[in-house]
Amino acid sequence: MSAPSHHDYLVKNLDLAEWGRREIDIAETEMPGLMALREEFGSKKPL
Repeated sequence: MSAPSHHDYLVKNLDLAEWGRREIDIAETEMPGLMALREEFGSKKPL
């Protein structure tokens, strides 16, 4: 199987991925309301 040749997104700076993951980890522990919304609506992908 080969990787798709076209993507409908553009990554501006992949070097920031680790920092972004850490920010998400912090939000998951410090924002329980946000995580409740993620649980409720995550599968629908409203954004």
